[in-house]
Amino acid sequence: MKADRDIVLKYAEENYGSHPEYLWESTPDSGVLRHKTNKKWYAVMLSVKRSTLGLDGYGKIDILNVKCQPQFVGSLIQKKGYLPAYHMNKQHWVTILLDGSVEAEEVFMLIDESYELTAPKIKR
Repeated sequence: MKADRDIVLKYAEENYGSHPEYLWESTPDSGVLRHKTNKKWYAVMLSVKRSTLGLDGYGKIDILNVKCQPQFVGSLIQKKGYLPAYHMNKQHWVTILLDGSVEAEEVFMLIDESYELTAPKIKR
């Protein structure tokens, strides 16, 4: 199964009880997924012009930004369907194209990792 906007949002709701928050009037179809406890973003879904990302074609494309361990960013962005993070820290975040170029299971694993990386820290 290929990942798209609806599949990602359904996964976030079923696994984390998250619903997107649409924060920006200028981009009403762009939203964030947050932890309920610390309110940190663990994913950002955006709809951006293909040309803004350096992609061929016209129109917009849905993307998902997720946090990942810095040592994996370089190898991920070498793969089809991944780009350096759009509007996020490129050392800690990666952009996933939600155009069917990445399998849903792979996106789910990255969402899970991002959720863990942005979780509240346990105090000792």
